[in-house]
Amino acid sequence: MALFASLSERLNHIFSKLTKRGKLTELEIRQAMREVRIALLEADVNIKVAKDFIAEVSEKAVGQQVLQSLNPAQQVIGIVNDELIALMGPANAKLEVSPKPPTVVMMCGLQGAGKTTMCAKLAVLLKKQGKRPLLVACDIYRPAAIDQLKVVGAKAGAEVFEKGTQDPIKTAKQAVDYARKMGFDTVVIDTAGRLHIDDKLMAELENIKKEVEVHEILLTVDAMTGQDAVNVAETFNARLNVTGVILTKLDGDTRGGACLSIKAVTGKPIKFIGVGEKITDLEPFYPDRMASRILGMGDVLSLIERAKEAVTEQQAKDMERKMRENAFTLTDYLTQFETLKKMGGANALVSMLPGMGKLKLKEGDVDEGRIERIRAIILSMTPKERDNPQIINYSRKKRIALGSGTTIQEINQLLKQFEQTKQLMKQMKGGKRRLPF
Repeated sequence: MALFASLSERLNHIFSKLTKRGKLTELEIRQAMREVRIALLEADVNIKVAKDFIAEVSEKAVGQQVLQSLNPAQQVIGIVNDELIALMGPANAKLEVSPKPPTVVMMCGLQGAGKTTMCAKLAVLLKKQGKRPLLVACDIYRPAAIDQLKVVGAKAGAEVFEKGTQDPIKTAKQAVDYARKMGFDTVVIDTAGRLHIDDKLMAELENIKKEVEVHEILLTVDAMTGQDAVNVAETFNARLNVTGVILTKLDGDTRGGACLSIKAVTGKPIKFIGVGEKITDLEPFYPDRMASRILGMGDVLSLIERAKEAVTEQQAKDMERKMRENAFTLTDYLTQFETLKKMGGANALVSMLPGMGKLKLKEGDVDEGRIERIRAIILSMTPKERDNPQIINYSRKKRIALGSGTTIQEINQLLKQFEQTKQLMKQMKGGKRRLPF
């Protein structure tokens, strides 16, 4: 995730200077806080939010308990972490569920924020939770908006309720009745967006809210628009009293100011974040996990959750057995890369690993192209060659290179890398060596 990459690097630099000093004076802490404030402003954090954040941290960081502690720098980092969590949270805000189904979720936002696609992504997430969502097409103004919802709804495996260009308020009411009769427990209404906020748009949204019992009003905002996203959230909230925010395009080159400012400015939590273009790229927002990533501590919990989704318990047991019996093949090696792809790819996982900030390894530093070439090489082999790579002679390498669009040198590198991996597994099995982390 490119989000916060620059801010995270700046904060790591500031705090590394503190950790080198051992004991800290109040002056040194206040100087560090001034640098943190500048870093926040450069990340496009709202000025008042940045000022209040620094004031809170400074007040706690210059206390006698911190100044006289054995490791004051770690105490300061801990305080910053706690305040970041409080700023964005303090906890994961779950969707409200109606005691009497269906739960009605109204999606709103400006055009271009990804609202219609987000309806389908939310449907995928709800289905994983055992829900049965119904998508409702209430954007009758944007050309092909209804068709777009049908397309993304089909990808999500969710039914779409639409009545053409009839009054959106009437469609929304009919959809809730239909959901009640047909056993849908969640209704997601895709409302009309505009290129900018106008009274006609707001009046229509207010009327849908008035005529239909809405349990959640989720505002979709584009994280790449920075403080404009915060202004949009503030305006929508003033008219509709939104219940939560979905931040999209967090996989883009954003500075993160919207993510850190929205809760403080509107008082409404970020409930979900869009982290990619795939239909599955929507995650619940956890303030504590995001704070850890900002401070370069990684996000191990999210990493584990992605792994559980990508690998079944039986697959994990089978792989563990093969490693134990030294029966690991190139087919298993390919499976590892396929799993990595399911989890979002190597680059998407980099920021979730603790310590990446200290290693200066950022998203984009991992060569995804090389991983794809490795996959192509293994897929160009016969099953016999994958099970017995020692039989791959020069003529076989020429055939594999031709079939995979790679070179014999790359095939040699892969085979060498595979043998090194097997040797490492063998050493770990014998207890001779531990993983280097």
